[in-house]
Amino acid sequence: MRRKVLAVLAALVLVTTGCAQRGSTTPPGVLNVGQISNSIAFFPLFVAEQKGYFMQEGVKLGERPRLGTGAKVAAALKSGSIDLGAGVLTDALNLARIDDKTRLVSNLVDRYYVDVVVGSSFTGATAADPLEQRIRALRGKKIGITGPGSGTEALVTYLFAKAGMNSATDCELVNLGSIAASALGALKAGRVDALAFFQPIAQQAAAAGIGTRYISPAAGDVPGLERTAHGVTFTTQRIIDKKPAEVAAFQRALERAQRYIHEAEPEEITRLLTVYLKGIDPKALTELPGLMRTEIPETIGFSRTSFDTAIAFHRTTGLVRHLPAYEAIVPPTLRTTGSST
Repeated sequence: MRRKVLAVLAALVLVTTGCAQRGSTTPPGVLNVGQISNSIAFFPLFVAEQKGYFMQEGVKLGERPRLGTGAKVAAALKSGSIDLGAGVLTDALNLARIDDKTRLVSNLVDRYYVDVVVGSSFTGATAADPLEQRIRALRGKKIGITGPGSGTEALVTYLFAKAGMNSATDCELVNLGSIAASALGALKAGRVDALAFFQPIAQQAAAAGIGTRYISPAAGDVPGLERTAHGVTFTTQRIIDKKPAEVAAFQRALERAQRYIHEAEPEEITRLLTVYLKGIDPKALTELPGLMRTEIPETIGFSRTSFDTAIAFHRTTGLVRHLPAYEAIVPPTLRTTGSST
């Protein structure tokens, strides 16, 4: 019941801020971009900043708040304090439920980049056992997520449904916020038995010796989620109409950054990640350059197949209602027919 109340409160944040300023509050040539946290999905924005791509393409980034949850990102976008939001598709779909002018701006990660990590003392099925056994081993456990209505909650809901269980009654979801260090601390202290968290949480847990990657959709552990739109930037048609040149410049810069991630030497990507993920254990960075090349598309468009997979996922979880059609939320310039990579 508590989780449902929190989800309703998150939705009310969006509804109430909908009464506030809906247009851009930034001057011409500037975009404020808010994001949830410094997770893998938002690394292309950091690369574009570091390489100077935004300025080269003709747009200046103003405020760059890390807002902690997708609900807060969407609320900030709705209020006009930011022009673009960087979150997950769940956040854009939730906003589209109350604002049919919601539009996707770029595809950041084309795989479901949330991993389930279990603590060192976890008992039950191992990471090598069949998926259903692993899911059932989570029954009755405390599972840390970023917050209600998030992509982290959505994965737990989806997995439990696949095994014929209900995450609202068959486990305890613990809201930990988006700071990885806090989540890892909760796992180490035994306040939670497992985490459903954005990458690179599994790599950090393994480097610290406190946890193991247990279920990873991006690694192919969950049939049907091998390729799905997940990390995104989004806005409203009002912003696109008011600042078309700035949004187009942002998109060009971001696409350059995503291609750079694919083309640069792994050592250079590791160097950038060290700055982006301040304080991360170097051992946690080893597999990230290669991992990101499998998850971050080289172009910012959304394939119909990837989008439809994401919609089917959200329909199963039931966390987002009144799901928009592909043509309603994906602008014509971002519609692609093939793979996004």
